[in-house]
Amino acid sequence: MALIRPFSGLRYDLERAGDANTLLAPPYDVVDDAGRAEIGGRSPNNCIHVILPEGEGDAKYANGAARFAALQESGALLRDPEPGLYVYHQSFESEGQRYTRKGFVALIELTRFGAGPVLPHERTLSGPKEDRLKLMRACQAHLELVFGLFSDPERRWEEAVNSSLGEPVLDADLDGVGHRLFRVSDPQAIDAVVELLGDRSIYIADGHHRYETMCSFRDELEAGGLGDEARFGMIYLSNLDDPGLVVLPTHRLVHSVEGFDLPSALAELAGIFDVVREPLPADALALRSRLQEAGRERAAFGLSIPGSGQMDILTLKPGFDPAAVGLGDLPEALQRLDLALLHELVLDRGLGITREAQASKRNLHYYKSTEKALEVAQSGESGDVQLVCFTNATPVADVVAVCDSGEVMPQKSTFFFPKIPTGLVFRDLRGGSGK
Repeated sequence: MALIRPFSGLRYDLERAGDANTLLAPPYDVVDDAGRAEIGGRSPNNCIHVILPEGEGDAKYANGAARFAALQESGALLRDPEPGLYVYHQSFESEGQRYTRKGFVALIELTRFGAGPVLPHERTLSGPKEDRLKLMRACQAHLELVFGLFSDPERRWEEAVNSSLGEPVLDADLDGVGHRLFRVSDPQAIDAVVELLGDRSIYIADGHHRYETMCSFRDELEAGGLGDEARFGMIYLSNLDDPGLVVLPTHRLVHSVEGFDLPSALAELAGIFDVVREPLPADALALRSRLQEAGRERAAFGLSIPGSGQMDILTLKPGFDPAAVGLGDLPEALQRLDLALLHELVLDRGLGITREAQASKRNLHYYKSTEKALEVAQSGESGDVQLVCFTNATPVADVVAVCDSGEVMPQKSTFFFPKIPTGLVFRDLRGGSGK
C-alpha cells in the first residue's frame, strides 16, 4: 500500500523573497549553462543557486548547501507551522489546447523499485544519481520533486480537498506556464486523501533518478540514526485520469557510431517492419501528425539522415511474432511498444548501440522538442549526428502496463508535459518536517 502523509514544508516568504515569478526554476536536468545564468540573474533567492550551485568539483555541493542555509537564515524560506498537503495546479497550452493539471505534494514512504507500491517505467542513468545524492547529502534536504501518478477515475481526491483550498500561497508564471500552490491543513481532508491512496500503486512519471537518490539517502540517514524521518520522501502526485495529463514524445539522435550503415540495418529489419520512404515534413506539427497516423494501429517511428530531406517510416508488420526475433521473453506490454522495438531492434541490433552504450548515452542525444529535432534532420551540417529517430508519445495506458509487468522501458521514454518546477516547496530533514 502507498503510505502518504502531510509535512511541514519550507516555502518562500514572498514578502521577503520577492516576486514569485523570479524564484522558481525548471528541473536541473533541462537547464544548460546559459539558462542557469539567465535564471540565476532573476533573483539572488532563485532556487537555481541551490539546485545547480556554482563551483568546481565537489565544492559546488557545499556552495549549494550554503545558499540553502542562507535562504532560511534571511527569512526568504520559512517552515509552515503545521503539517499539510500542498495542492498544485499547472495551467498550460499544448498544440493549441489549454489544460490545467491538478495534483498535490506530500511525503511518501520510500520503497525500492520492485519492493513496494512505487513502480518505475524506464531505465535510469548512473551519473545523475551520484550528482543528486551529493547535493542532497550536503543540504540535508529534499529539494526537488518526483512526479508520481495514481488511479482515481472518479477524481475523489479533488472532492476531498476542494473546500479547503482557500487563496493560493504562490501564484506565478514561468515560461508561459501558470503555477498555483494551495496549502491544505484540514485534518479531515488530509485523512481522506491518505485513505484514498492507501490501496493504490504509484507510477513514476518523471524523476526516476531523484526517487532512487532519495532511497539511497534514506539508507544513509537511517544508518546515522535519523529514524522515521528518513523513511519518507517528497513527491508530487497527480491522477492518471486527470484531463490535464499530457504526454509528448522524446526523440533520439544517433551520433558517433563507427561503421554507421543505415541501409544494411533496414535490410535486416525488412521482415519485421514495413518501410516507406517519403519527403521529410516541413514542420513539426505535420511530422507529429504523420507519425501518429502511421502508429494508429501498430508501432511506428521515423528515421531521417540529416540533410537527406527524407524520412523512412517504419511500421510494425501485422503478423509480427516477437518470439521469432528473440523478444518472446519480454512482457507483452513491451513486445510491440514503439520505443522498446526502436531501442532493441534498430539501435542495438541494427546499429550496434548496446544497452550499456544506451545507458551511458555514449551514442545518443535526447531531444524533447520536435521542432529542434526536425531542424537537425533538415540541416546538412548536423555535427556528429548521423540519424534522427522521430517517435510518437507513449500512451499513459502503456506506461501503466509496463510498470505493472515489473519491467521498464528505455530511458527517456516519456515526456509528461510540462515539467514540475523546483521552488514550490522544500523539505529540510533536520527540522522535524514530518507529521
